[in-house]
Amino acid sequence: MNGRTLVIAAAVAAIGCSAAWAYEGGPVKDGGSIAGEVKYQGTPPAAKPIEVTKDKGVCGVKAKVDESLLVGKDGGVENAVVFLRGIDKGKPMPTGTPVLDQKDCRYQPHVLLIPAGATVDIRTDDAVLHNIHTYSKLNFPINMAQPKYKKVLHHSFHKPEIFEVRCDAHGWMDGWFVVEANPYYAVTDASGTYELTDVPPGRYELVVWQEKLGEKTRQVTVSAKSAVRADFTLAGK
Repeated sequence: MNGRTLVIAAAVAAIGCSAAWAYEGGPVKDGGSIAGEVKYQGTPPAAKPIEVTKDKGVCGVKAKVDESLLVGKDGGVENAVVFLRGIDKGKPMPTGTPVLDQKDCRYQPHVLLIPAGATVDIRTDDAVLHNIHTYSKLNFPINMAQPKYKKVLHHSFHKPEIFEVRCDAHGWMDGWFVVEANPYYAVTDASGTYELTDVPPGRYELVVWQEKLGEKTRQVTVSAKSAVRADFTLAGK
């Protein structure tokens, strides 16, 4: 089993184990917050450029880099997912529609956060044929063609899981869907920062996951109306 397979297997276990929890959403009294940074340990690697080999008139207009590991100048890791594991009661689940856009032959965002049960709008702005191929284990995998005239596809994901999504027509198009059973999750921004809000007072397992760097956990205690600082450092493999 190679390193990438191990990371994907860990992703399934990381989110999938929360499937047994029945989450109850409602008002949170005296909630607190958890915020921090996810940093890369060591010298930040440079983003690798991607060679566009197909549909260059559309896909090759803008330069592209491999987004599987993006580290800022100060060491912040972008697109890491931070979440609480096993929480069964708290603020309501998000109600908006998650959107994956295909623009300039790349997935935007690279990591899409999806509340369990939500229907995702899969859009395309590109005048080329794409397809959406998911590599899920707990959710039914899909492999749907999306020609340029079909601007939006819809698909629902019901089971908590992290899984890869690819375009078979353009091999460099790669991203991740994160399906969660509770609303306490976030993806880090370009500086590696995140925040979880309206967390009920209690002790929790806080998890960070990144597609190349794997998973790390720590225990955090949230007091009433408190702001907890929780940073992570992830090492390259």
